[in-house]
Amino acid sequence: MTSTSALFKPFSLGSLTLPNRIVMAPMTRSKSPGGVPGQPVVDYYRRRAENAVGLIITEGTTVDRPGASFDPAIPNFHESASLDGWKRVVDAVHGAGGKIAPQLWHVGLARKPGTGPHPDAKSDSPSGIVPGGKQVGEPMSAEDIADTIAAFAKAAKAAAEIGFDAIEMHGAHGYLLDQFFWEGMNQRDDRFGGGLVERTTIVQEIVKAIRAEIPADLPLILRYSQWKQQDYNARLADTPELLGEFLGPLSDAGVDIFHASTRRFWIPEFEGSDLNLAGWTRKLTGKPAITVGSVGLNSDFIGAFMGENSPAASLDGLIERMERNEFDLVAVGRALISDPEWAAKVRDGRFGELEDFSAETLKELV
Repeated sequence: MTSTSALFKPFSLGSLTLPNRIVMAPMTRSKSPGGVPGQPVVDYYRRRAENAVGLIITEGTTVDRPGASFDPAIPNFHESASLDGWKRVVDAVHGAGGKIAPQLWHVGLARKPGTGPHPDAKSDSPSGIVPGGKQVGEPMSAEDIADTIAAFAKAAKAAAEIGFDAIEMHGAHGYLLDQFFWEGMNQRDDRFGGGLVERTTIVQEIVKAIRAEIPADLPLILRYSQWKQQDYNARLADTPELLGEFLGPLSDAGVDIFHASTRRFWIPEFEGSDLNLAGWTRKLTGKPAITVGSVGLNSDFIGAFMGENSPAASLDGLIERMERNEFDLVAVGRALISDPEWAAKVRDGRFGELEDFSAETLKELV
């Protein structure tokens, strides 16, 4: 096994200082009845902080829009009881020496009618269409968009006040913000639609609104992806040039770190280069980038939702990329669901003790 020292170098940006480069990836758990993270959630995140995870990014937690959630057991980030619960999470993580960021989320048209904590609410979306063009709802009005921007800013302000160490926006995987990015679901003819750059407008405005509400040195992370839950083969950008056009306005608006989500981190993003999506993101923006995608396992996460397990895998390829500074941080998902001690075991060289991922652990908070 290659030395893991590259994973355990400190990282600093603004007010955020981490002891290592390991990030817990945001993963929906649906274990917060009524949208309130309780003691099991507190303990779940604390265990990872106690075991050498550098930065925890929480599961997606929804902003204050009636249609933002599709499951009443997903935690929200606007009701007072929920914010109190998140404060207990933050205090527990800090008490264990860890750092934590919430992932602010709106599911958009991924929400089916009649679901979530507000079943009668409409589902927000850019154009009310699903891929292929079928009309299933009404486009968001200018007022809806303004309220959504304000909801993200309100949540970010609350996160800063609670004591979170950074903030992540969920702009990936075919949820609301990604639906605006994606031509397959954004056919608007106003300033929030059009070409690739124009389709970033709502997120640019959310970033600026958040920046106005949080300390200047509190890092703001944007998670984005090429693939969508509606289409695993979808791509926002087919060339590095187009990717640069997409990322540039978001970087200029005030994103500090880009979280480039892929299903397999080792897959090159474009022909002619071994760089993955995070590598290209770092190269094009000059900003720190987080890589993610089946780290420490030998299969991607899609099978987990169909009950598939995944054996632990070598970290050699990941570490080689870290050593050549392809990306700055590494998000670990399922490996940390099954094994809260994963980061500590890697740090200590206890590779034989690493747990395989078991889909059974999705049913509870280990």
